[in-house]
Amino acid sequence: MVPVAAVNTTALLFFIPIVGLTLVVTFWASRRAQTATGFYAAGRGITAPQNGFAIAGDYLSAASFLGIAGLIYIYGFDGFLYSIGFLVAFLTVMFLLAERMRNAGKFTIADVLAFRLRERPARVAAAIGTLAVAAFYLIAQMVGAGVLIQALVGIDFALAVLITGGFMLIYVILGGMVATTWVQIIKAVLLMIGILVMSVWVLIKVGSPIELFNRAEANKGGADSTFSLGPGTFLPKPIDTVSLGLALVLGTAGLPHILMRFFTVPNAKAARGSVVWAMVLIGAFYLLTTFIGYGARVFLGPEGVEAAGTGGNLAAPNLAEVLGGDVFLAIITAVAFATILAVVAGLVLSASSAIAHDVWSSIIRKGKDSEKEEVVVAKVAALGIGIIAMAIAIIGGSGLNVSFMVGLAFAIAASANFPALLLALTWRRFNTTGAIAGVLTGTLSAIFLIIVSPKVWPGADSVTGSPIGWELSNPGIVSIPLGFLACYLGTVLTTERGAERSFHELRVRSETGLGAEQAAAH
Repeated sequence: MVPVAAVNTTALLFFIPIVGLTLVVTFWASRRAQTATGFYAAGRGITAPQNGFAIAGDYLSAASFLGIAGLIYIYGFDGFLYSIGFLVAFLTVMFLLAERMRNAGKFTIADVLAFRLRERPARVAAAIGTLAVAAFYLIAQMVGAGVLIQALVGIDFALAVLITGGFMLIYVILGGMVATTWVQIIKAVLLMIGILVMSVWVLIKVGSPIELFNRAEANKGGADSTFSLGPGTFLPKPIDTVSLGLALVLGTAGLPHILMRFFTVPNAKAARGSVVWAMVLIGAFYLLTTFIGYGARVFLGPEGVEAAGTGGNLAAPNLAEVLGGDVFLAIITAVAFATILAVVAGLVLSASSAIAHDVWSSIIRKGKDSEKEEVVVAKVAALGIGIIAMAIAIIGGSGLNVSFMVGLAFAIAASANFPALLLALTWRRFNTTGAIAGVLTGTLSAIFLIIVSPKVWPGADSVTGSPIGWELSNPGIVSIPLGFLACYLGTVLTTERGAERSFHELRVRSETGLGAEQAAAH
């Protein structure tokens, strides 16, 4: 299986061109990232197809490629549920938020809230939600990168994480959103080509999708195997499935690094078009991921579980090795590495923008800083966030499945960011207290229920793993209603002058685009 001892020169031959291409793009983009609009929003000059590819590149993370393939390989149908949730989620984004966000905001989620609420507390609340989501998501990607490079190239896990973090910081600090966008586009193209070739190869060897499922079921292993074509292996109870589905479907509409992409296009029409492009690409990707996961079960068998790693994250690279030897393994893993680089760059950019634009510029400096100062603060924040994420990933190690970690990030996004954003855009009475209460309650409840969940504690296969007997792996079914309830109670129990008047202004702007920032070329 995947080599772990000596440095793999074949792998390096494929890593170096991909990384080299992204670095060239970054240095080209660095001259366009000097202003705040250039650094945060790529000058609002990204077209709908370009943004659609970039959204796909940002969204199709290590959790999508490595994690879901690993979950399907180990658990079967329950792993497939993750891919369905990730895909359906974009319907929520398209129908509820994409155009409205583009019209109503400037650079971040907080811009939308601050438009009609008291600016300083609204921005603090939005920054808390953004950073909480980015933390879980970013650590998951770092772990995925570390596992990949350690296994393929044969270097230490900690060094692998540091290499990933180093490239990530170069993209963000030097190139801002321009570089991040083009790195994501390049990665999306490479990933789609790679997974298409791999899926077709699997189907050619097996014969048909039906035969693939039949042979996967025949290869599930002994009585203690977790693999099944039916539900109930990874998610033992139906309520687990519902909770995960809610978190994935609503969480995408609260992911700061995805929502931030809608500020890079010139107008709302381009925002809507970019979602359509993204859905086509993402839908095709998740359909093909199914073939990868079940193909791994067919060709690796139950005896390959140990080689796939603790969370199954190496199932896809191991399958690539079986199909095409060291060369194909190197190609697929280099593509997966590019996948991680693109996603972590987007995450760090969203987190640093929350600190620089929402906290530093709007709250601490009260808008008196220059654009140059704000961009410098964003770059310093990116450096700090990157260092912290690398440290936590190294300390935490490589045991957790990255899809599980990302599922938790989605739960926080759905519980904290989504309720406040949706109500700010649709509820006339919604006020600042409601936003703060909703974001804080959603964030804290989701994190608390994650901490006490059976997946986190020893003995995770049983309820006894949780110190309070908590049974749900994903907290979405509880924390999301709590987020909405806190928004509601915070609003109805307090009054705020001007909240309803500003709602009408925001409504007109979000629906028509009047007053929205347009691209310089328009």
